[in-house]
Amino acid sequence: MHFVKMHGLGNDFVVVMARTLPPDTPELARKVCRPHFGVGADGLVFILPSEEADITMRIFNADGSEAEMCGNAIRCVAKLAYETRLIPYQRMRIATGAGIKPVELTVKDGKVVSCTVDMGEPILERSAIPMQGPPGKVVNEPLIFEDGLVLRVTALSFGNPHCVLFVPAVEEAPVEELGPRLEHHPAFPHRTNVEFVEVVGPSEIRVRVWERGVGETLACGSGACAAAVASILNGYTAREIVVHLPGGDLRIHWKEEDGHVYLQGPATTVFKGEWLEEE
Repeated sequence: MHFVKMHGLGNDFVVVMARTLPPDTPELARKVCRPHFGVGADGLVFILPSEEADITMRIFNADGSEAEMCGNAIRCVAKLAYETRLIPYQRMRIATGAGIKPVELTVKDGKVVSCTVDMGEPILERSAIPMQGPPGKVVNEPLIFEDGLVLRVTALSFGNPHCVLFVPAVEEAPVEELGPRLEHHPAFPHRTNVEFVEVVGPSEIRVRVWERGVGETLACGSGACAAAVASILNGYTAREIVVHLPGGDLRIHWKEEDGHVYLQGPATTVFKGEWLEEE
């Protein structure tokens, strides 16, 4: 299996161009993504044919679970598709588990230097996130744990669920402690990604992400979008902001004109290789 190792701000992937998924893809993802024993990555991504879009993206987390969407992975997929001439134009449509996502590329000297992804409208209705509870939005709502801990959260989805909580200083946030507890909280039947957000000012936030099925990552595209939308819903920021993640910065714009969220950032190719699993 030939692959390309790529990352979006340190959120790293093993990307494979294929006609179909290989047998037992979840187990393959666990092996390939395992540090030291495999290639090591946050996810295994496949670029596949599509009847409804230019290409299809399927992404499997390091634990073998499949993610509906990943804002960093889709930028890597778009870059690779363009630079290998699989899709020879700078605007493409990529089918994902969260629907078809339009992507526009900024190209310099034949190389993709930036990608802007139309992430669509954020899903704010509780049942569609999905999250248990009464109908309506989940904005600054108390979430209760079995041991009595109460956290105020804002929840939404971009085809994959997100739970956002605001903290005074993101570097001091107990991500390793609260991340898995929130991911597996019974209120989220499909588990959830978790964003810890520090508001720097009306045009910027700092974010750390506990990614469902992975753990803490250096960046998360859909997580950055969720953090931005939550900041806007809570009245903390403007609609166009910079999101500072441990791996670098992303620009997020929740446009009033169409209600869509636009994600802009880089994607990087690291190396090419071949997976040779021994029996």
